Amino acid sequence: MPIIVNLDVMLARRKMRLSELADAVGITLPNLSILKTGKAKAIRFSTLEAICKHLDCQPGDILEYRDDTTEEPESKPRLAAASRRRRA
Repeated sequence: MPIIVNLDVMLARRKMRLSELADAVGITLPNLSILKTGKAKAIRFSTLEAICKHLDCQPGDILEYRDDTTEEPESKPRLAAASRRRRA
């Protein structure tokens, strides 16, 4: 998934538990947990706003875009090996 949720990072920086945030912003713990684990398909702006307000952060601190087309570091050795086989 190209959108990465870094809610756990922000919670750690604020030394806050997920249940504390859920209570503070009025979101159920299961729904907030789905968001934290990156399994959510969407987030309302009002929810994002409440989370950012309580954590004193920006939406970009919580949500990150990663391009799926970029190579993962793990795939580079396999590509290099394939390239060597072609040259031989």
